[in-house]
Amino acid sequence: MADDAVATTEREVLTWAELGEVTDHLARQIADSGFRPDVVVAIARGGLVLAGSITYALDVKLVDAINVEFYLDVNETRPDPILLAPMLDSESIADQKILLVDDVADSGRTLALVLKLLRGFGADVRSAVLYTKPRSIVTPDFSWRHTDAWITFPWSANPPIVRRSDHG
Repeated sequence: MADDAVATTEREVLTWAELGEVTDHLARQIADSGFRPDVVVAIARGGLVLAGSITYALDVKLVDAINVEFYLDVNETRPDPILLAPMLDSESIADQKILLVDDVADSGRTLALVLKLLRGFGADVRSAVLYTKPRSIVTPDFSWRHTDAWITFPWSANPPIVRRSDHG
């Protein structure tokens, strides 16, 4: 990660130690709303850890993931988010109550893409994120915190042990 690119920028740091409390807070919001998802869908990769935790907190047995690539590096994105294979089993999620989970609604473009896709299958979809940024074009249904800072998540705080480019 280009740490120097964000060294002078305000940061929001979430630690592994805080994650359990944060997950409980977000799961309580969802439970208190009365929404009872049949399926939790994570936006990979950032939403995977949170989605897994939420499935336990809300006692949801069915979990899936959708692969979307938007960020390439710190402050570097593709022009538009793109869906990557493998895709969701659209027949099994049609007409289900789905909780879509990601780590952050930054621009909101990834959430918007996946919400449109899932709703196109006839699903009743709500979204949950840890952080919402003020510039997001989507207002998630559930969010733990609002920030404009760069966020360091515990699962991406350290550089990769092996980089894919190292594989040749």
